[in-house]
Amino acid sequence: MPSQIPPALKRRIPKVGDLAPLMQFRKPELGSAARLRRASTIWDLRDQAKRRTPTAPFDYTDGAAEAEITLRRARGAFLDLEFRPGILRNVETVDSSVSVLGQQSSQPFGIAPTGFTRMMQSEGEYAGSQAAEAAGIPYTLSTMGTASIEDVAAAAPNGRNWFQLYLWTDRDRSMELIDRAAKAGNDTLMVTVDTAVAGSRLRDVRNGLTIPPALTAKTVLDASYRPAWWFNFLTHEPLAFASLSRYSGTVADLINSMFDPTLTYEDLDWLRDVWKGNLVVKGIQTVDDAKKAVDHGVDGLVLSNHGGRQLDRAPIPLHLVPDVAAALKGKTTIMLDTGIMSGGDIVAALALGADFTLIGRAYLYGLMAGGRAGVDRTIEILSKETARTMQLLGVNRVEDLNPDHVRLL
Repeated sequence: MPSQIPPALKRRIPKVGDLAPLMQFRKPELGSAARLRRASTIWDLRDQAKRRTPTAPFDYTDGAAEAEITLRRARGAFLDLEFRPGILRNVETVDSSVSVLGQQSSQPFGIAPTGFTRMMQSEGEYAGSQAAEAAGIPYTLSTMGTASIEDVAAAAPNGRNWFQLYLWTDRDRSMELIDRAAKAGNDTLMVTVDTAVAGSRLRDVRNGLTIPPALTAKTVLDASYRPAWWFNFLTHEPLAFASLSRYSGTVADLINSMFDPTLTYEDLDWLRDVWKGNLVVKGIQTVDDAKKAVDHGVDGLVLSNHGGRQLDRAPIPLHLVPDVAAALKGKTTIMLDTGIMSGGDIVAALALGADFTLIGRAYLYGLMAGGRAGVDRTIEILSKETARTMQLLGVNRVEDLNPDHVRLL
């Protein structure tokens, strides 16, 4: 006997009333705000940034040293791990705030120091510092920044501003920057130690990058596809190293004088004597150097290979976290940068033993995609991803994360 066809599966001519609920056409949303809302991930912001930014400044952000092996491995390390969630936990509420270097941060990440930032987008450091202030997270100004220490402090007077230092051979010039940072209210000095010489960033070489960007036939052609970038660039104050107001040499001379190949731990002792706030060393890549830095009195470490922009095939910071955390046993604040592109990446680093993380490229992609609003969107995306990942792992607070939540494959 043939089976009966259920009534719900019999074909019929649809009624107009049945179609009406399906015909929900959205009104087209135009403008930068709508475009940024459509970005669901940092990778989406990167795609927008690439479309809106000339090749040379985009590649300066996006690229790394030599064959860019280090950067690919750093990002791959976050992909090549497994979360181990706990189930049947009450995660209705989640608190992703942390205490870092004596003060509270609303999120377990801050903005890393980046150079030439107004080259990427004309709002530059002002957008970054103000977005960080609004979000309640730290912002780090680079010595190679294109906004001065004083101007950033004025733009974000209620923000937590840190200053990154390249220690010059000329200690008087270094001391001037240290004094300015202290007077401007910076509570943390972050000294970068992985730049004995400049890395070989081949994208910049191939693009003929100059600071400021030069109007060659190639750049004019490239600019024809990005008129908004050039309009902003040409109608705002020219780029300059605003923290280095007395410098008058070429960019090459500046870098050669700034990256001191003679630095030793004795220089770290000198810094510890002259700087009264939090002292952080950025560029730690081995357990031994982490322990030595702590022995010389630093308050924090940044496990970092400079975003893969110095030594290619350098150690991967995420892989270092468990060993450094085990060796130091809470003696100092452990931070991490390089490769972070999602809130899941941030949670993984925290679970493995980091106390805090820093975002560089992720912030710059947002900046290039939409200025201040793009940086706000970066912070919003990472904050939501961080909270959601914690909830799916079954934890309510950052301090509840532990190595059992992550397995490195």
